[in-house]
Amino acid sequence: MPSRGGQGGMNSQLRSASFASASGSTTTATASARQGTLRRPSVGSRLSFAVSTAERGEVQNDNGHGIAAEHQIEEEIAKIKRYEDFTTIDWVQDAAREQLRRKSRRKKHAGLFDSGQLDWRHRLRESYDAAQGWIVVTIIGAAIGLNAAFLNIITEWLADIKLGYCTTAFYLNENFCCMGEDNGCADWHRWTGIAPVNYIIYIAFATIFACTSATLVRSYAPYAAGSGISEIKCIIAGFVMKGFLGFWTLVIKSVALPLAIGSGLSVGKEGPSVHYAVCTGNVISRLFTKYRRNASKTREILSACAAAGVAVAFGSPIGGVLFSLEEMSSYFPLKTLWRSYFCALVATAVLAAMNPFRTGQLVMFQVKYDRSWHFFEVVFYIILGVFGGLYGALVMKWNLRAQAFRKKYLANYAILEATLLAAATAIVCYPNSFLRIDMTESMEILFLECEGAEDYQGLCEREHRLRNVLSLLLATVVRTFFVIISYGCKVPAGIFVPSMAIGAAFGRSVGIVVQALYDANPQSVFFSACQPDVPCITPGTYAFLGAAAALSGIMHITVSVVVIMFELTGALDYILPTMIVVGVTKAVSELFGKGGIADRMIWFSGFPYLDNKEEHNFGVPVSRVMITDVVSIPTTGMTLQAVEQLLSKDSYQGFPIVEDEHSKVLVGYIGRTELRYAVDRVKRERSLSPLAKCTFAISSSGLDSAITPMSQSATINFDSTSSTSVDFSRYVDTTPVSVHPRLPLETVMELFRKIGPRVILIEYHGQLAGLVTVKDCLKYQFKVEAAENPRDDSHLDEGQEKLWVLISRAAGWVSDKVSSASGGRIRLRDSLEQDRSALLRDRGTTAGNGRILDGTEDDLMDDEDGVELENRR
Repeated sequence: MPSRGGQGGMNSQLRSASFASASGSTTTATASARQGTLRRPSVGSRLSFAVSTAERGEVQNDNGHGIAAEHQIEEEIAKIKRYEDFTTIDWVQDAAREQLRRKSRRKKHAGLFDSGQLDWRHRLRESYDAAQGWIVVTIIGAAIGLNAAFLNIITEWLADIKLGYCTTAFYLNENFCCMGEDNGCADWHRWTGIAPVNYIIYIAFATIFACTSATLVRSYAPYAAGSGISEIKCIIAGFVMKGFLGFWTLVIKSVALPLAIGSGLSVGKEGPSVHYAVCTGNVISRLFTKYRRNASKTREILSACAAAGVAVAFGSPIGGVLFSLEEMSSYFPLKTLWRSYFCALVATAVLAAMNPFRTGQLVMFQVKYDRSWHFFEVVFYIILGVFGGLYGALVMKWNLRAQAFRKKYLANYAILEATLLAAATAIVCYPNSFLRIDMTESMEILFLECEGAEDYQGLCEREHRLRNVLSLLLATVVRTFFVIISYGCKVPAGIFVPSMAIGAAFGRSVGIVVQALYDANPQSVFFSACQPDVPCITPGTYAFLGAAAALSGIMHITVSVVVIMFELTGALDYILPTMIVVGVTKAVSELFGKGGIADRMIWFSGFPYLDNKEEHNFGVPVSRVMITDVVSIPTTGMTLQAVEQLLSKDSYQGFPIVEDEHSKVLVGYIGRTELRYAVDRVKRERSLSPLAKCTFAISSSGLDSAITPMSQSATINFDSTSSTSVDFSRYVDTTPVSVHPRLPLETVMELFRKIGPRVILIEYHGQLAGLVTVKDCLKYQFKVEAAENPRDDSHLDEGQEKLWVLISRAAGWVSDKVSSASGGRIRLRDSLEQDRSALLRDRGTTAGNGRILDGTEDDLMDDEDGVELENRR
């Protein structure tokens, strides 16, 4: 991480990665995760362990075994870095460590071959190492498939238990209880014969489920809240969030997700399925040394798991692979493609073997169509595409405003918020027959053809068409409202299925209208393509296409949506209509801004992510963005005391190495972690005077023979006879990524995307001119966008403040009534006032921090020129 001293061009100051949890720019889950996770060993204890381990590993002979010692030091430093939260991975250094690991293996292999010790056991280990990637992917895919099957079964039971129970076996949902029946059976009973009592029971179950889910998340794994797709995109790109893919997050996500879906909240499980799939991959891959020590190989596994998560969510293995390619991964080589394909295949095969619905379907809303479409229907398909684009723009705009309100005022009321949302959703949705049932079940009903299928609530009856259209349109509006205010609450929550359910309801209403038009005018020229004895209009296909439009509109994805919908139906005839709808949706969506809800959440949360789908034309050199006031270290002359003073300041995460402070001739770069490791190691090895001179110079022979960014030719052992000097040159990266000041900023951003360095040094005629990081590029980008599209959000702040005052007054009135009814024994106002005071304190301590945050760079409390990410909403 770069260093800087004084006030640079951006008037900001570096600080350590650990400050991120205290800043308001990250999500509330990020801050609360610090409290909910277990304490990890301190960096100091990790350093001490690394020093002692590395010392034991260095006592080796001279027959090429220095490489092994160097490899061990690299591994120990990498192990320390794994405990540095909210940092970014330097993919260049990671690639260098992988090259060193391979060289060490080749040296060892050559030594065994020369000594005649290369027996069948060694060959077997080599074969296992080569096949380890496929073994890991197979295990992970099977685990994801099993988890998905169990979650499907539990979710359906929790959704049905709100409405009634099975008399033959209480643990069966309605479908299992009435297997083979279309419209219920005698074994499935409502809770009572009194409709208002059933209404109250429905609300009670929904409230209990949501409260339990939010409590589990808040108490044990705050990172389990939300969808997780935004954060996973950043993690795959190299952003480190400790605990987000951990074991407890996996457990709580898997337990709380069915509860959240069963509560009836307008959230889905398909988005979180990506999160628990990636958690599964991370937990299992950490059991294997190759993946525990190499970030690039872990990235392959995470990309494959994201594909498997979508595959089991939609029963679409190819669609999952394309989703990972189109939406999740910033780096997707051919090897990752094959791994993703195989992982999705295994996960889907296991899910099919489990057969959770006992129908042979991988998901509940799978459907088959045996009728084709007509070209005159393209007009209505375009209407569906326009709806999808407008829906995505509307939901993203207002959901981000709801998220801002939640972050500002409701941070301390996460459990109460989720509980009240579930209660409100149950109260409003129960009277509507299409909102009362689970969203996946409603899609199953809306997708079906009328002929030979279940007729739910007279959906296929001509005399009920007007009632059904009005009911479906009402369901569309109500569900959209609840999606806006529910997505982002502190329970596991996705937006895929809610959006598809909204699109399906609107699409089915359009299909019914088109069917009514045909029935009223069957001889019209417009309908001349229809055959007389065959049903001309299939309303279920409109629901299917409306779901595709809404999903594409909210996520801004195209190809993967088409393939997912095709795999859901298996209807080749409907590929072209799906492509038309998605194409129109994409065109309309682009009119309202780029990026789907996942990208908007990244910008809102302030993660350091350069989107490879964006194209820029700033027309400025990188010198306009770079930091010029840089703290550097000379190759000679700096004392050990001065080095430790630099390390004691959290502002610096790395230091350019120059020949001297006057010439500024660039020699290399050393990271804070490497320097801290080196200082602790040499102090442990021998006693040193604080005035001992530190050397960071690289010998010419070391430069000639160096094959990795870490100089491998430097002396392995420190000079134990001298207490006046110490050589740190072996820890210096002699080949940092450096560019000319006149290089276009767009090219520098492309370098960050393609090769992934943590910092790029700016070098002019061999002299250090400055440095630039991802965040510096993002800050400039957002400044330019803010200048091009100025906006005044003061009225939004005033509106949020008025809403909060209204909510506070309502809460006070309710608490007074409860206190009066209980004779003063229950006093809600006191607890509300305490939470409100805590919220005001939190807002005071985090004021000014709601800006770009990647946890590795600036404390923006002192940054006068920062641009809030929320300006992109």
